[in-house]
Amino acid sequence: MIPDDLVFHPWAMQGPRDVPTFVGGSGSYLTDVNGRRYLDFSSQLVFTNLGHQHPRIVAAIKEQADRLCTLAPAHASDVRSEAARLIVEVAPEHLGHVLFTTGGTEAIEHAVRMARLYTGRPKVLAAYRSYHGSTTTSIHLTGDPRRWASDTGAAGAVHFFGPFLYRSAFGSDSPEEECDRALAHLEQVILLEGPSTIAGLVLESVIGSSGVIVPPPGYLRGVRDLCDRHGIVYIADEVMVGFGRTGAWFGVDHDGVAPDLMAFAKGVNSGYVPLGGVLVGDAIYDMFTKRPYPAGMTYSGHPLACAAAVGAITAMHEEDTVAAAARLGTSILGPGLRELAGKHPSVGDVRGIGGLWTLELVRDRLSKEPLVPVGATGTANAPMASFAKACRDRGLLPLVMGNRVNVAPPLNVNDSDAATGLAILDDALAEADTYMA
Repeated sequence: MIPDDLVFHPWAMQGPRDVPTFVGGSGSYLTDVNGRRYLDFSSQLVFTNLGHQHPRIVAAIKEQADRLCTLAPAHASDVRSEAARLIVEVAPEHLGHVLFTTGGTEAIEHAVRMARLYTGRPKVLAAYRSYHGSTTTSIHLTGDPRRWASDTGAAGAVHFFGPFLYRSAFGSDSPEEECDRALAHLEQVILLEGPSTIAGLVLESVIGSSGVIVPPPGYLRGVRDLCDRHGIVYIADEVMVGFGRTGAWFGVDHDGVAPDLMAFAKGVNSGYVPLGGVLVGDAIYDMFTKRPYPAGMTYSGHPLACAAAVGAITAMHEEDTVAAAARLGTSILGPGLRELAGKHPSVGDVRGIGGLWTLELVRDRLSKEPLVPVGATGTANAPMASFAKACRDRGLLPLVMGNRVNVAPPLNVNDSDAATGLAILDDALAEADTYMA
């Protein structure tokens, strides 16, 4: 085991950790320092959409490294321009330009800055049960408990309830009712806050790490209409779900809407080199043809990262990854996880789309009490810790978030490996069942 005690780890209590040390990977698997293979059912933090060591992406990085490793953003770059072209080609209409960042949280920061400059307004709306990043603006916009330790209440962020039928804030009985009531609630928030004070609305097109919540049909269209009615910039956060994860190129595609700004990262190049960005709508772009955009980043459009994006997007076209992700959800993960829910009483809800699903674990199905409380640590988190250990002991890397098990393998996972992962989850859920009330 290689010690990592000199590393300060994010989102973690510091000190000794009992985790594998990984030294290699291929496809849907990682290999630790002892030669043991683990099936990656998390795509790390839902970003290795094409798995580990995809040959086209690796080759693109190597080729670019041989030509030119780095370049300041003020200079023109052939690979940066090609990455932008490929991204714009698959984006919704009227998103014709790309500001490159090094990740998703920076993309949110810049999208919000653009919205405020464009409108001259201070406030930004964001949903509860959301995650938008951990820098100052993005963490204030985040709507789950990860915000609490950093929230000063002074960033102009205003939160609202999005649709979530399993734990409805509106007492709804159907997806249609939940959609209508959530939109009515959002309009009331806008009116009570004052439309003339609201610059933008930031919304994950499918809620990711805060619950894997797929909006009901028509909700994103309703959000678009409200933003249009009140002059609010609609910012779609596609950091986790963009580039095929939902079985479409972007989550907004399922409702046929185009935002004014769209933040992306993760799947744009499978995370091989840090890259994110903002797709900029035509109207906002035009404003900055008359005045400078007052911000920048040293590594904006880094050549190696952009080369990885070119390799990844090209591979996605060649391998029909988006269609594969749709099939993964409808034919494998969806049916398989629902079957597990029928066998294990600790599973309160199964939900997802494409290659992003979750099992919500509860102590009691009727009360829907979570298997562990919000923000649980130490002994309070024992049920989920035991579940995660049971997965790792059987060679599976899960993504555990609170009382949820997010299931997000690479989009090109083969059927046999997906079946193996589901079988391991079946065994591990037996451990979770023992903690029920």
